[in-house]
Parts: sequence; structure tokens; C-alpha cells
Amino acid sequence: IWYTAQAAGELARLDPKTGKSHIIALGKGSAPHGVIVGPDGAPWITDGGLNAIIRVDPVTEKVRVFPLPNDGSSSISNANLNTATFDHNGVLWFTGQSGIYGRLDPAIGRIQVFNAPSGPGPYGITTTPEGNIYYASLAGNYIARIDLVSHNSIVIQPPTPDQGARRIWSDSHGRLWITEWNAGNLAVYDPAATNKWKEWNVPGNNPMPYAIYVDKNDMVWLSDFGANAIVRFDPSKEKFDVFVIPTPGAN
Repeated sequence: IWYTAQAAGELARLDPKTGKSHIIALGKGSAPHGVIVGPDGAPWITDGGLNAIIRVDPVTEKVRVFPLPNDGSSSISNANLNTATFDHNGVLWFTGQSGIYGRLDPAIGRIQVFNAPSGPGPYGITTTPEGNIYYASLAGNYIARIDLVSHNSIVIQPPTPDQGARRIWSDSHGRLWITEWNAGNLAVYDPAATNKWKEWNVPGNNPMPYAIYVDKNDMVWLSDFGANAIVRFDPSKEKFDVFVIPTPGAN
């Protein structure tokens, strides 16, 4: 399991068999946010401190830094990089909360950055089985599909205003599952359906759904800061199960 240590500027690899973590320093000023494993088997990191995408060789542990191009704008020079995903052509797409999204072609090492609609907010990002890329904008209160040819964002508005769409994940059918941080909702958007949106209020007095993940059985999992819990949602039964974390205020 690869994970980032944001405050320490480190990447770590946990071996579940031993319970031990191996630490890899990412360099002075590093503040890594998301990490995913790419099609090359290497961890790829969005690093807000270095304002760069980072690849770490899983064998040699060599750290390669791909800095964002600096055009003098604050939205790019301080992008607040968040999460990343690979498309089916091996290109890495990423979000920056300052109001940008971008792409890195590892084959040539080139990064391109684009301004997001409505400015700040791009947060979670995902790839569907068909190869489409969608991201969620927390401050912008929308989700968007990125046109992989023009690189433009096609904005899709959830039914609840000011909902705070934060993280997004595709299931095996290409449906997009979204945590609505401000509204306390779990939402699903189905690009292929006539009635495209559905929302459910997460259980509890003060739901604050954050991270989201859809497993191989299309069960939806999310972390809820409000209930201090991991929450599972069964789409076929439209039923929530709440697993409270023993440590208070775990966030």
C-alpha cells in the first residue's frame, strides 16, 4: 500500500504482511497530497508543496519531478494540487484547487495546464471504464467531463445547489459516484440514463462525506468526518451501513 505523508514530505510503502512502512523522502518543500499507481506500476503523486507531479521508481526509489509550467499566474504557480488519474492512453490527468486541471504525458514529460470553469475548486478526479475523465469541483459546486480532444471542461450541474461536490469515483457501469461535502449527500450521476441524477442524505446528525471509492462489487465506500465513520452504501438496496472509528475526531 502506497500512501503520502503530507506534513513530512514523504511517500511510504506499507507491507501488510509485516505491518511495517518503508519511507521515501520526496525532497525539501514537498507536501504530497494524492498518490495512485500508474499503468507502469509506479506511484504517481500530486505534490502541492513542490507544485509538481512526482513519479517514484518502485525498484530504485528514484524520484522524478515534473514541475508545473510557470506562466506567472498564481493559479498555476500555487495550484494546490489534489488528485490524479490515468486515461486509457497512459496520460495522467490531475486537479488543482486554485482553479486548474491538467495533463501530463509521461512519454514526453510534457505538462499542460487549463483553467477550470468558475475558478477555484477542482478536487477529485476519476476515469470511467469507457476511458472518460470526470472531476469534481468543491468550490465550484459542479462535476465536469474533460473533452480529451479539445481539453475543455463540460460542466454538469448536480440537482442540489451549493452542494460542494468533493470527490468522485466511477463504478464498473460508468456511473459517477460523488460526495457532496456541503450538503451531506451521496450522489450518483449516470451519463447513459434518462433520469441522470440521484442523491441520498448520508446518515447522522452532521454528515460530512469526504473520500469515496467504489469496489469491484460496485459497493460504494466513503469516509464521513461528521459521524467519524467509514460508510458503505449498497446501490441495489439503497442502504447505508455505518462503521464508527474507535478513535474520536479521526478525520
